[in-house]
Amino acid sequence: MRRSRLMLVFFFLLLATALPALAVSSAADVAHLHVQLVVPENALAAGARNNAGLYFKIEPGWHIYWKNAGDSGEPPHIRWTLPEGIAADALQFPAPKRLPLGPLMDFGYENEVLFPLNLNVAKTVKPGPAVLHAKVDWLVCREVCIPGKAELEVSRNVAAGKAAAGGPEPDAGLWRRLGEVLPKPAPSSVKAVFQPTPAGFRLSVDTGESEPQGVFFPADQDIIDNPAPQRLTSTPTGLVLDLKKDANLAGNPVHLSGVLELAHGRAFELTALPGKVAGGAAVDNPSAPAAGSTTPSTGAPSAAAAGMPQAATPQPSGPVSTPGAASGSNPGLLRIVGLAFLGGLILNLMPCVFPVLFLKGLALVQSGSEERHKLRGHGLVYTAGILISFWVLVGALLALRAAGSSLGWGFQFQSPVVLALLAGLLFFLGLSLAGQFEIGLTMTSAGGSLAAKQGYTGSFFTGVLAVVVATPCTAPFMGAAIGYALAQPPVVTFAVFTALALGLAAPYVALTLQPAWTRLLPRPGAWMEVLKQAVSIPIFATVIWLAWVLAQGYGANMLAALLGSFLLLAVAGWFLGRWPAKRWATTVAAAFLLAVVVLSVWAPKKLVIVSQAQATGTARAGWEPWSSAAVSRYQAQGRPVFVDFTASWCLSCQVNERVALNQPAVQKAFGDANVALLRADWTQHDEAIARALTGLGRSGVPAYVLYAPGQSTPQLLPEVLTPGIVTEALGKLPRGAVQARAAIASLK
Repeated sequence: MRRSRLMLVFFFLLLATALPALAVSSAADVAHLHVQLVVPENALAAGARNNAGLYFKIEPGWHIYWKNAGDSGEPPHIRWTLPEGIAADALQFPAPKRLPLGPLMDFGYENEVLFPLNLNVAKTVKPGPAVLHAKVDWLVCREVCIPGKAELEVSRNVAAGKAAAGGPEPDAGLWRRLGEVLPKPAPSSVKAVFQPTPAGFRLSVDTGESEPQGVFFPADQDIIDNPAPQRLTSTPTGLVLDLKKDANLAGNPVHLSGVLELAHGRAFELTALPGKVAGGAAVDNPSAPAAGSTTPSTGAPSAAAAGMPQAATPQPSGPVSTPGAASGSNPGLLRIVGLAFLGGLILNLMPCVFPVLFLKGLALVQSGSEERHKLRGHGLVYTAGILISFWVLVGALLALRAAGSSLGWGFQFQSPVVLALLAGLLFFLGLSLAGQFEIGLTMTSAGGSLAAKQGYTGSFFTGVLAVVVATPCTAPFMGAAIGYALAQPPVVTFAVFTALALGLAAPYVALTLQPAWTRLLPRPGAWMEVLKQAVSIPIFATVIWLAWVLAQGYGANMLAALLGSFLLLAVAGWFLGRWPAKRWATTVAAAFLLAVVVLSVWAPKKLVIVSQAQATGTARAGWEPWSSAAVSRYQAQGRPVFVDFTASWCLSCQVNERVALNQPAVQKAFGDANVALLRADWTQHDEAIARALTGLGRSGVPAYVLYAPGQSTPQLLPEVLTPGIVTEALGKLPRGAVQARAAIASLK
């Protein structure tokens, strides 16, 4: 019995000793590929750089990835455990191939590939055996992606002198065949420059001879639209490539770095600096197929062409528009004008325009007994106020953009001066409506003719006010129309915004142009005074909102200055109400109003601070501040990304946050899908956010963007959200891709 126990213990000791040798070797055969550590020499030379590499033999139809994987994927990684005095350089990557996968384009390798590296052995390393141990992980994909990992180990002797030539097979054979196929640094004779274009970049490379083929692989992500065809123009001394820029690119890069693969297996690493590129008609580049075409290295159809399941939900090649928005890259002008008119109609129902609707409702009641031609006159003058205000705003916006500023719709609300003056104007108007004073009585001393014209003047400036308070809102269908209009020539821009203005004015104009409808209005009476005072309630509510916006963006000092201006306005209103129609009282009130203007202009220069709420608000409830780098980082991790482009002065944004984004069901859906939440706060002007909105085909907020794993083209959600819209979009995320990326992340 004792002998049996001793034999059992001896057996387990022997097994424990043998298992490591069985578990770790120089190669491994795993799902869909063979992976192997390659050290082509018999011995490592001390005091020298020794060749080594990581070899993959890949099952047909599958692929692994380059260092920039393209629209999806992850390159192989290797982590070494080496004897003291031996260090390994990073993996080097051969020139990749374009690998279409549905609407995406990956950069990687099929069949087989060797990633060379150098093992640096110090002179102080003693001769003798050395164990080279490596942990390797990778992602291998076809229509699905499978993460893999292996522990590999090679033993070599360290030689005091130069290592003997001729290493063990098959390592030496693999190295002779694949170890010297890396892209070469571009010779000094090769000149490369690029020039930004409206759609992307023109890359000119001068190699000294005409190049019939060429494809560019950028070293950095989110620079070019990977699936887009690269249009090639051969020149007598090289080539010109037309590259479409990535939708997420916020600004032009300072250089274009990457690998240029040419005909006959030539490939160069190059960095192109900005410069002048001659024009020329581009032709289809046969070496750069679009998504859905034939895979260049195998001739096999892509997953989309073959009808295979795809790794990610397909998206259109441009920003996804909201329901009813224009589709395609060149929507017809008539369709966009129609969308703008419809957006203007709906804008009348948005919260920021409600106070003006109250004012116009009151004006209709007061005008109900007037003659028909006067009613029509009020409608036309109100429309003129809206049209002229829109034209002035759009003209200013286009002029500032031509001067180099990146501005969007509602840009004036990014100025604390505009916010303070608008809040003061509405507060003063609210005091009048509430009964502190009558604006009309202060004008009676100016003459009867002015008093007679006052009604039309009021209609005109009510139209102006409607535009001013409407600009922070973006109604459904407006986003696509405004984004399209601001990217077109000025004539088209003004046509679209004219349609938007007419839509905003249409309901009131329809009432004034149709006399039969005015019979439905109630007869004038004492109740009108009560209604007028009631109208002051939404006016004051708007004032509270503007004060909150100012405090959020510019701090408590600016809020104190605004409250001080309210006090001055109340005193001015008291003079106008206590001594109506007196010139001296009007003069005193005008002096107080001038003091309000001076205070509103002076305070932002002296009192503005960044409020703590502004600095930390995006971090609450799981939200992080937006940046293009953050989007790229989370996409590289395989996580979905949701970006909320918002601003404190955007009422639609605040409503959407409370009605949809902050709802428990939506927050749970975000958590279940492991979505990274980023908030791009545009309360104060931010060039990067403005450029990002332009890249999405939008010129203002709100805008809601969902990046799915493995997709370079984001999904753009509607401007008006419901919990169902958000959860439905999250439910369509490719869960398999998320899980694959999460799995490979866990291996690191």
